[in-house]
Amino acid sequence: MSDDELDEIRQKKREQIESKIRGDGAGTAQEASDAPSEPIYVNGASELNETVSKYDVVLVDFYADWCGPCKMLEPTVEQLAANTDAAIAKVDVDQNQQLAAQYQVRGVPTLLLFADGEVAEQIVGVRGYDDLEGLINAHLA
Repeated sequence: MSDDELDEIRQKKREQIESKIRGDGAGTAQEASDAPSEPIYVNGASELNETVSKYDVVLVDFYADWCGPCKMLEPTVEQLAANTDAAIAKVDVDQNQQLAAQYQVRGVPTLLLFADGEVAEQIVGVRGYDDLEGLINAHLA
């Protein structure tokens, strides 16, 4: 992670803390709008932990490049990133075998939904946009 990225994260956290002290609620609104509009490619447990701690709701797609159903799910995941307030993360199980094992991913695609830093849902297999959007919306504050 570059110094510029770290400075940006520090600045956002500083603004959130100052907002909480003032009691104006601005930090919460800013945080919700900061969910990226494209999937975040995660490499390793530390990057996943950072992503999960940064956003209230994170949908993590454990996938493999050779997996046909994963390729079918990819447009849906990209659409969710663009259209929901949740952050969407993607983890390549071939490059992150220990991380996949840590979350007991035994087949791909597997989707984990984190809400407030904890695993709230686990979905194995391909699901439609509406199902996944409903699942995300159920956990958004």
